Amino acid sequence: MKKVITYGTFDLFHEGHYNLLKRAKALGDYLIVGITTEHYDLQRGKLNVIDPLLKRIENVKEVRLADEIIIEDHEGQKQEDIQKMNVDIFAIGSDWAGAFDYLKQYCKVVYLDRTPNISSTKIRQGKHPIVQLGIVGSGRIAPRFLKEAKYVSGINARAVYNPHEKSARDFGEKYELEYYFGEFGDFLQQVDAIYIATPHQTHYNYARIALERGKHVLCEKPLAFSVKSTEELYGLAQKMGVVLMEGIKTAYCPGFNQMMNIAKNGIIGEIRDVEACFSRITHPSLREMVDEKYGGAFLEFGSYTLLPIFKLLGCKYESVEFDSILADNGVDLYTKVHFHFREGLALSKTGVGVKSEGQLVIAGTKGYILAESPWWLTRSFEVRFEDPKRIERYSPKFLGDGLRYEIADFVAKIDGNDKMAYFLTKEESIAMAGVVEKFMESRE
Repeated sequence: MKKVITYGTFDLFHEGHYNLLKRAKALGDYLIVGITTEHYDLQRGKLNVIDPLLKRIENVKEVRLADEIIIEDHEGQKQEDIQKMNVDIFAIGSDWAGAFDYLKQYCKVVYLDRTPNISSTKIRQGKHPIVQLGIVGSGRIAPRFLKEAKYVSGINARAVYNPHEKSARDFGEKYELEYYFGEFGDFLQQVDAIYIATPHQTHYNYARIALERGKHVLCEKPLAFSVKSTEELYGLAQKMGVVLMEGIKTAYCPGFNQMMNIAKNGIIGEIRDVEACFSRITHPSLREMVDEKYGGAFLEFGSYTLLPIFKLLGCKYESVEFDSILADNGVDLYTKVHFHFREGLALSKTGVGVKSEGQLVIAGTKGYILAESPWWLTRSFEVRFEDPKRIERYSPKFLGDGLRYEIADFVAKIDGNDKMAYFLTKEESIAMAGVVEKFMESRE
């Protein structure tokens, strides 16, 4: 007897799940299906799972394809199960191609084709339809987004748009998307929501058109270059009853939010200063270095450094000043932004041609918090006091490159769960746009 095993979350069971099980069953005589627990899903970074474990087990049972159902609850269990149960074939969806090649030492590994062209109604019925998402742009961040989206339940990346249709086609074929487009209007007809990952100066127009057509929008920072444009977009989203979210991934990461909460709980006293730095030596041929109007350090990284400042000191500052080191073409290689608040100070430092210590320091009247580089991917931070022997260390979990937390929050908001709206508020987003506007005016 040839035994086949497959694993999955099988959340809100849909046609794609059924087809995967059917194809896996056809590979042998006996199909074993491993279903993950809620705890293990969180451990491995699978977010926004809706159905409880018992419901997911029942859904798999109902289609009568599994000969045996087991529970997957820890790392390394696949190797254990394959050996213990004398499995001949391990089967998994092709979107995981290559990820489980290490199991070839135990059995044959087969990557099964995904089910194309699944409609929203076929995938999920009722309260939480799967969000059919399209990606605007096929540049550096788009592949990372697709990789991270696999860890979030309730979203299906199905299409890509690029005004250069060949680029869209090449990207769509490489990542097995259902659709690719060179026309934005045609692209919008096939999706419920979009993720904008294009050059900064295009964000506003893409977001506005999508919102006007009733599409949810997740947009890379900066959302727009002025307070007026940013307020217009949020107002349009409210009018159309859709979600607009600015994609500053740090804002949605568990460790960053834990750090913000600890800073605010009084342990370091009253917060009097926030200093945040984000720098990277950038290749001279990249957009950040050659676009004299929309490139440079502050437009690239400023949203990250402004985030903890506005989170901790509020959005109403008394004054702001900019100091930059410019390249010959006018691009800011390094920029310092000095803020004066009524009861505190803040400093933002960003660089694309100057390297500095990329840390976050939150200074209070009783102590301070230090998060070393890369603090924007918050994996650890320390609370320190006058007594050098007293140090409280924190090491929050951080999975992937952080995009999955942002995507999960986007899906949750679309599903009507706005409990985490404080991760990045509309007021903070608009305040950041105001600083961007002042910075651009200062360069003219």
